[in-house]
Amino acid sequence: MAKNLVIYYSRRGENYFGGSIRSIAKGNTEYCVDFIKNAVGADVFEVETVKEYSKDYTTCTEEAKAEIKSGERPALKKMLDSIADYDNIFVCGPCWWGTYPCAVLGLLEKLDWNGKNVFGLMTHEGSGLGHSDRDLKKICVGANVGKCLAINGSRAADSEREVADWAKKCLR
Repeated sequence: MAKNLVIYYSRRGENYFGGSIRSIAKGNTEYCVDFIKNAVGADVFEVETVKEYSKDYTTCTEEAKAEIKSGERPALKKMLDSIADYDNIFVCGPCWWGTYPCAVLGLLEKLDWNGKNVFGLMTHEGSGLGHSDRDLKKICVGANVGKCLAINGSRAADSEREVADWAKKCLR
């Protein structure tokens, strides 16, 4: 039987919701991760940075922009050394300046993707997938990158059916 893994980063606290900033206890991407886990059964690896991003949303977006511009790969609290035991990997995160947070990209760059099936999910407030699907294809060398899904962050908590249906279709 195929084994599934979800690699994700999710921002709690201040987030942008259709024109305003509000604080949330559970990140938008984290809701989607739970929906995938429940739909297809998966282990979960949360990407956590040593130096946390600013609690202020606007400052966080500037930090993320600077990381992307410089190509920085933030240090992580823990590493995922291997994905050898997994067949299918879901990579989930917020769309920051058109792609995954640099911490996620840095982790992905260190893994052996040969023969793996990869599916991306982005939460966003209008940017959709950005170029995250292209970035997955570039970083996950040797993997089969399947259909990716963009979920509006403002409605992530209410997207269970859409996310679960997508995850199940990915594995057919």
